[in-house]
Amino acid sequence: MVFLQSIQSVISIILMIGLGYFLKKFQWFDENFGKSISSLITKVALPASIFVSVLKYLSRHSLLQLSGSLIYPILAVIVSYLIAYALVKILKIRPGRRGIFMNAVVNANTIFIGLPLNIALFGDKSLPYFLIYYITNTVSTWAFGVYLISNDDPTKSSVKKEGRRGINWKKVLPPPLLGFIVGLVFLILNIPVPAFINSTLTYVGSIVTPLSLIYIGIVLYNAGFSSMKFERDTIIALLGRFVISPLVLITLILSGMHITGTQLPTMLIQTLVVQSATPMLAVLPILANEAHGDVKYATNVVTTSTVLFVIVIPILMQMIQFL
Repeated sequence: MVFLQSIQSVISIILMIGLGYFLKKFQWFDENFGKSISSLITKVALPASIFVSVLKYLSRHSLLQLSGSLIYPILAVIVSYLIAYALVKILKIRPGRRGIFMNAVVNANTIFIGLPLNIALFGDKSLPYFLIYYITNTVSTWAFGVYLISNDDPTKSSVKKEGRRGINWKKVLPPPLLGFIVGLVFLILNIPVPAFINSTLTYVGSIVTPLSLIYIGIVLYNAGFSSMKFERDTIIALLGRFVISPLVLITLILSGMHITGTQLPTMLIQTLVVQSATPMLAVLPILANEAHGDVKYATNVVTTSTVLFVIVIPILMQMIQFL
């Protein structure tokens, strides 16, 4: 039953991704549309959706309970980075791919696939749990993941090394995360939100899921299925994203519950595990290009992981029923 339900949810996602793919193929969208829709989602619709969800699904009491759950994705990210680093050394992955590889193993595409997938599988009530993983993933990506890619620039040896870059707080604190923070302020201080404001933000936030999936379809069309190649570094990265990352998180959660004697909500566990197995960051090729890295490899891992997740998620959903 759960397997069939997850397949139906994934089919809905595939159809919306396919819509974006074919509309782009038939030239309904110009070259700037993908960039525009991405900005609309991340800077307007998603912050609005998260703000409304915080006030709707969280209370001050549940907020205290959820804050302790942050330890699991944080530890999982740290352990996964260590495993990814060890794999880079063992497999002798070449410069220009190392940072991409470690990001591929550790960091997930939580906005454009993770969020709509979570809503399709568990409904809007899972959004507070989603935010736990989203916060960890966002900080991991922009505070450390970007540094790994920029530090792996293969051209650095032939030019003067640039001064060490500081943390880009605009990226560590993107609009969706700011929407969450503002929502927390309203929640903790019990600030009332006028009904017409709440309705407006709800309507704006409701466009996140369909637009995110249409955007992924556009990205897939631009990348092209012909770019998919299952070479060694790609296969190991896929295993890291779809197998190692969720296994690390599951192990930490089960160990933590056994040691502390506490029981986490089932939906929280399932949300965290599903998010840990979502495809790789859609921005990897962009980051790789900025650092003179292997753009083709970055595009390949993003494309293959996005296509394969439709097979992985139903299997994973069936497995986590036993947690």
